[in-house]
Amino acid sequence: MLDEPRSGRLASWGNALIAGLAAPDDVVPEVLGGDTVHRITGLPGESGPVGLTLGLGRLRALGVKGLRIALPVPGHPLGLSGPPDFNARALAAGEAVIAVGGPPLGLVPEVTEAGPPGDVHVEVEWQCLAVREAPGADVPSLGEAERELAEALRDATTALSRLDVAGSGPAAAAALDAYRARAERGRQVLAPGYPPRAVRVLELAQRVGALIAIASVEHGAAVSASEIAARAELLRPVERTARRAQVAAYNAYVEEAERRG
Repeated sequence: MLDEPRSGRLASWGNALIAGLAAPDDVVPEVLGGDTVHRITGLPGESGPVGLTLGLGRLRALGVKGLRIALPVPGHPLGLSGPPDFNARALAAGEAVIAVGGPPLGLVPEVTEAGPPGDVHVEVEWQCLAVREAPGADVPSLGEAERELAEALRDATTALSRLDVAGSGPAAAAALDAYRARAERGRQVLAPGYPPRAVRVLELAQRVGALIAIASVEHGAAVSASEIAARAELLRPVERTARRAQVAAYNAYVEEAERRG
């Protein structure tokens, strides 16, 4: 969870494009991140894969008013509403984007990587599939997410201290330094149109996620299989809270629009 999910970038900047708050030339590089190319396939009215600009434009023409995300893991279908085939694909990918308004459609990424280390060419094809029109599973409100995160951050910090990750060697120290540098770097975590509270919640969720990633690395104090298992058990509920908060933050644009409407 150190990096923004692809579904989050697509939903955030796709919402801005659909609402006319950002130009295509600004949206595409934001969605790409470090990837080489993104395409959308299976869109109604299109015979083959199309680029992001055309694909998002097609969704808007179909009546789509916004995009929300899902970040499911086994045993926790976070943000999903069915049907089973879509849920299975989203679970395999670990993420999905669901259209709000217009025909009930969802997008699941298929990622292809090629090339040597340091020069990897990444292509993402978003498969457009039918979804069930229903609320996403287990998505909290922004207020709930913010309250849960405050407690989760305390838990994650306590876990790091208890596991002595900071003192476990150069690899852990480097991970902590990289996290601190990322936290101090100013960056736009959400596209225009999102409420400030969503930005605050997402930044905190990413901070908690970073701490979890650092604490989960097996160069910490845990040395036996039982200690590694205990570490995973300790961090699991914190990771769940951070994922729920991420979904709440990325979905806040749609929630806000529905309240206004």
